[in-house]
Amino acid sequence: MSKDSTPTVDIMRSQLGRARGLGAAKSGMHHWWTQRITAMALLPLSLYFVLSVLMLAGADRAQVAAYIGEPWNTVLFLCLIAALFSHLNLGMQVVIEDYVRSDAKRMVTLLVVKGGIVVLALACAVSILKLAF
Repeated sequence: MSKDSTPTVDIMRSQLGRARGLGAAKSGMHHWWTQRITAMALLPLSLYFVLSVLMLAGADRAQVAAYIGEPWNTVLFLCLIAALFSHLNLGMQVVIEDYVRSDAKRMVTLLVVKGGIVVLALACAVSILKLAF
């Protein structure tokens, strides 16, 4: 018995036995895979973006609009935006969940950050579509 007279039961368990059932309730794997897939998609898309910027250096608005107006370029820029902001969302979610201790503050921070990410992603997509059409 402990000092405060409450009965305790000492169960001999391995560390694995104590840790079972304390994980992410099987939702973490999807999050992990999505983050890895968006990271892999960002590698070629970012390279494409950098090469596009270098090719368009010194171009006027009409030339940039013509370049982005080509279907493949429009699609690739939109894919870049989707992958980039999805990856950003997943990363920020992990950071906030790890470092914001209060449940209420964590929820508010997650909502504000996710809302900001959605607004920025839509602004980028509208900009690309406006130039393309």
